[in-house]
Amino acid sequence: MSATLDRITQIYQQPLPDLLFEAQRVHREHHDPHAVQLCTLSNIKTGLCPEDCAYCSQSVHNQTDLKPQALMNVEEVLAEARVAKANGATRFCMGAAWREVKDGPLFDRVLEMVRQVADLDIEVCCTLGMLKPHQAQQLKAAGLTAYNHNLDTSPSYYSQVITTRTYQDRLETIRAVSEAGISVCCGGILGMGESVSDRLELLEALCGLEPTPESIPINCLVPVSGTPLEDTTPVDSIELVRTIATTRILFPQAMVRLSAGRLQMSDELQALCFFAGANSIFTGPVLLTTPNPDHNHDEQMLQRLGMTPKPLSVSSSVASPSS
Repeated sequence: MSATLDRITQIYQQPLPDLLFEAQRVHREHHDPHAVQLCTLSNIKTGLCPEDCAYCSQSVHNQTDLKPQALMNVEEVLAEARVAKANGATRFCMGAAWREVKDGPLFDRVLEMVRQVADLDIEVCCTLGMLKPHQAQQLKAAGLTAYNHNLDTSPSYYSQVITTRTYQDRLETIRAVSEAGISVCCGGILGMGESVSDRLELLEALCGLEPTPESIPINCLVPVSGTPLEDTTPVDSIELVRTIATTRILFPQAMVRLSAGRLQMSDELQALCFFAGANSIFTGPVLLTTPNPDHNHDEQMLQRLGMTPKPLSVSSSVASPSS
């Protein structure tokens, strides 16, 4: 049963020691508290996206210094996936700066990427924009593990960030992915000028998905020069920790991914996020187009914390929100 906004707010507003205690208890019931899944995200097609997302360096509406690049070839992507696996990643995600997937040679190339990366015995994820049901089915047949399609923010704040794609458009893609039998990876971005209430409404929207996401990325905005959000105030660290802990309690079985913005976080803040229930990070020096901690730093941080990379364990189970 979906959690109500009142219930979500009640969870979030607990005294921090109580919130963290509850989140850690839930986390230990469903996950190894010492394990963190390492993921790698490859930008397989860069720039010239027609969407007007206010946070994005790849939008044609934003005046950034990004240099567009055409869709990579299969061999280049496969080489990146091999390196990612050698560095301990058990999920490899491919992102293309498209508004929507179009049938034809480029999508056929992506399908071949999925097939060959899946043959490496690693989870395969894609984020390609909007999908039609038959395209989701093709990705499933090619061996796709998960599809990332974030809701980004609350329904009420969404139009302040994006106007070229509706919230309903996003929900329809998520529905197509779910009906094809692909795991849904869906989360949001903090620090875009939204309120705490907006963040809790986002969690309410995630609770309303059927099935609920198996993977929930919590991104912190990395301001990019030339975008409308370049001067936005960073998200408060305690609010980030509270959001992660609330997410863990609401979605006991989900992978809660501490995603964009980690380069701006201290190791101590990341440790607190892990204690709050985050159990996955993206490794590698670049996360699509923004800087990210490199593999050596992450390896040393996890060693300091006594934590280890999570081994590959492909599961078809999905998370269920608490009532």
